[in-house]
Amino acid sequence: MGLNDSADDPAGDSANDNSFYRTIKTYVMRAGRMTAAQEKAYNDLGHIYCVPYEEKPLNFVEVFGNTNPIVVEIGFGMGAATIQMAKENPNVNYLEVHKPGVGRVLSEVRANDLKNLYIVEHDALDVLEKMIGDNSVDGFHVFFPDPWPKKKHHKRRLMRRPNTNLLQRKLREGGYLYMCTDWEEYADEALEELKATEGLKNKYDGFAPHQEWRPETKFERKGIEAGRKIRELFFVKHEEE
Repeated sequence: MGLNDSADDPAGDSANDNSFYRTIKTYVMRAGRMTAAQEKAYNDLGHIYCVPYEEKPLNFVEVFGNTNPIVVEIGFGMGAATIQMAKENPNVNYLEVHKPGVGRVLSEVRANDLKNLYIVEHDALDVLEKMIGDNSVDGFHVFFPDPWPKKKHHKRRLMRRPNTNLLQRKLREGGYLYMCTDWEEYADEALEELKATEGLKNKYDGFAPHQEWRPETKFERKGIEAGRKIRELFFVKHEEE
């Protein structure tokens, strides 16, 4: 997976064009080295817990074997926070969409005998558009996404329209979208983009307070050590009037 610079700014006509989701990539793959244990976990468990990307809707009941709530986590990094949430919430199903860290996650899946965590190794926007049904997700977690700090790369940011419209469409009524970032300018932009996304309502007045149930992430610790403030956003898909 790589960058594709063929798209212009995502405003205007592209906002209602499904091809936009396939044109702009929101992150690049950064090669990582698996330990022997992680590679073994990937070889042993990847065919079980890694859902292949297909251009057809995913049946959550077939994947998880139950009708528990579905939380989709986009960009789970090395997976420590994901594993902790899956352990603490066995009655919630977690679908992780990303690739770096998958070996480590699968090692922890094996060690903790987790049955409620599956992974799709593919770009999030493709997965959302093609594999996730409308009104089917109970929550989205977007923890410390790539801020794409250079202005010319802002179009790659996940948390901006029309991407936020796509996320809203996939949420059930009453479902939530929870984002955290240590990049102030991105947080300000994301807040405005989410406020302008039809069908989403801010649960709080401005930025959200820290959600105590969310484990601290590696990226969060790095941001704090660098003196950056953590900003959280929590929006809910409101009921139709």
